[in-house]
Amino acid sequence: MKHLLLSVACALCVAGCGLAGTAATSATGAAAEAEQARQAKQMEDRAQQQAQDAVKLDAARREQAEKDTQ
Repeated sequence: MKHLLLSVACALCVAGCGLAGTAATSATGAAAEAEQARQAKQMEDRAQQQAQDAVKLDAARREQAEKDTQ
């Protein structure tokens, strides 16, 4: 009976370690995905800002060109 209880206890410990490892891996994966999402958002924001800057620059150049032709 002692051997059976000891075997069951060992099996539960090993199973628990596996679950902890799986949880840690899942948490690490989620953190990596969150970081990728944050970086993607930064890239998107940067691209939008560059597009807006290009539109403003183009408008300023057109305005200057109109002034120069008058």
